[in-house]
Amino acid sequence: MAKEVSQQEALKTIIKALDSKRGEEIKAVNIHDLTIIADYFVIAAGGSTTQTKALADAVEFELKRQHGIEPTRVEGYSAANWIILDYSDIVVHVFYKETRDFYNLEKLWQDGEFVDISEYLTKD
Repeated sequence: MAKEVSQQEALKTIIKALDSKRGEEIKAVNIHDLTIIADYFVIAAGGSTTQTKALADAVEFELKRQHGIEPTRVEGYSAANWIILDYSDIVVHVFYKETRDFYNLEKLWQDGEFVDISEYLTKD
């Protein structure tokens, strides 16, 4: 993550990008004290593989546009069942809904601190 951009600003941008494309069940989990993989996981789902790609594209576009940040690695884009955008200290997981239900990352990382992101989400 670029030093001039705080993790909180990057999280806000990621969450708003996912929300703008109607990402479902968006969650942010602070895993800093549990692993060295990353400080945060952001998890969201789409109702189709087309939507999962659109969600991942929106995150990439907004982080680059607003903060000049690009992922260090992107995995799973072609199949679009589980797209991982690795920004080093923040890893974004965009799932096809059924794939998300199967892997259930929230349960796997339940010891992490779930971040209140409600202020970044639009109210329907």
